[in-house]
Amino acid sequence: MRKMETLTIRLPDDKHYRLKELAKARGISVNKLIEELATIALAEFDAENRFKAIAAKGNVEEKLKILDKLDEINI
Repeated sequence: MRKMETLTIRLPDDKHYRLKELAKARGISVNKLIEELATIALAEFDAENRFKAIAAKGNVEEKLKILDKLDEINI
């Protein structure tokens, strides 16, 4: 089993309430919800860093054009 750390955060009451409601709607605990949101944030961070590393090795303008084309497709 993985080692788990404890994290204490302070949130405004209204935000805490909304997170509890979101977790309830998904049928999970607030702890699991925060874990899932952290996983998404870390995946985005990793993807951004991978893209930056790739872009540093090549033509930045070319990579940005590719991203623009992808944005057009996702409209």
